[in-house]
Amino acid sequence: MAGPGGGVMMRGWRGAGGFTLPLCAALLVAGAVACSAPVPQVNVPVRPPPPIMATSPDGRGAVRPTPAPTACTKNVGDSTLLASILAGAVPGDRICLTGNLAPERLAMNISGTARQPISILGDGHTTVRGISVDASYVTLSDIDAVGAAAPGISLFGDHLTLRDSTSISPRGNDGDGIRFWGTNITITHNTIRDTIPLNGAHADCMQTFATDAEHPASQHVVIDGNRCEKIYNTCLIAEGPHSLAGDGSGVGVTSDIRFTNNYCENQADEALQIDDVQRMVVTGNQIVGRIDHAFAFQNKSTGGRVNGNKLRRGIHYEVGMDSSSRPGYRGPEAGGDP
Repeated sequence: MAGPGGGVMMRGWRGAGGFTLPLCAALLVAGAVACSAPVPQVNVPVRPPPPIMATSPDGRGAVRPTPAPTACTKNVGDSTLLASILAGAVPGDRICLTGNLAPERLAMNISGTARQPISILGDGHTTVRGISVDASYVTLSDIDAVGAAAPGISLFGDHLTLRDSTSISPRGNDGDGIRFWGTNITITHNTIRDTIPLNGAHADCMQTFATDAEHPASQHVVIDGNRCEKIYNTCLIAEGPHSLAGDGSGVGVTSDIRFTNNYCENQADEALQIDDVQRMVVTGNQIVGRIDHAFAFQNKSTGGRVNGNKLRRGIHYEVGMDSSSRPGYRGPEAGGDP
C-alpha cells in the first residue's frame, strides 16, 4: 500500500473478532478441577509494529524527511521573539523554531564560520512569512515560507544551505519562489509552488542574476532534488554579469551550477533559461510542463553538460542553443534556438 509521498506503508491486521471455547475449556476457565478433554491452544495474531516512514507530508505540497531530534542552543516558539533571537546568534548556534511564527519574515544577518556554522532548524511544521539570509555559513531546514512578499526565500552569501523547506505562493515584486547570490550554495529537497504573474511579474521557481554589488555573480551552486510545482514562468533562470538583459554588472563570472534530480512543472517556453553561465550541469531532471523546449543555453553559456533527463511527451526538443554556447558542450544535439 502506498503511503504519503509514494513510500510503502505496511497495513496492520487483526485476527477473528471472537471464538467459542469448547465446554471443557469453559469449565477450566470457570475453575473446574477435573477435565479430561485437552484445552485447545488459541493463537492470537500479534499486530505488527507500525513502519518507520522515511518521509512525511507537510500538508502544503512537500514531502520531506522527518526532522531528526537535535540539540538546540536557542528555541523560538513565539513570533515576537524571532527577530531578537536571530540578531543575537553566534557562530555554532543551533536555533530551533516551532509552530506558526507568521506574520514575521525570518531575516538572518549574522554569519557563522567554517568550523562553527549557524543552523536554523524548523520542526517540519514551522511557518514564517518568508526567509531572507544576508550572511555566510548558515543552514536552514524544515521551514515553510508561506504567502511571503516575493521572493519567498532570498539567499545572499557564501556557504549557505537551504533544505527540506518550502516557498509557497510568494506574491509581489517579480513573484519568484527563491533567489540566490553567492558561492557554495546548496538548495536541496525543497518544494516551491504556485508562482503567478500578478501585475506582469516574471514569476520563476528560482532565479539568480548579476547586476551590481548587491546582486553578484554566483559560483558552485548545487540545486538538487527540489520540486517546482505550478510555476508560471521558468523553473530556473540564471543570468551572468554579461546577460542579454543588458543590465549586467560586467563583474565576475557565473559558473558551475548543478541542476540535478529536480521536478519541473512550468509554463514558459523553456524550463531552464541559461544566459552567460559557464559549466552548467543539467542531469536527471523530470520536465513535465507544457513548454516548447526544455533547456536554453545562450550568450556564451559554454561547457554545459546535459544528460539523463526525462521529458513530457510533446516537448519539441530538449536543448536549445546558440552558436556561442557550443564550445565544450556535452549532451543531446541542439534541436533549435534557445
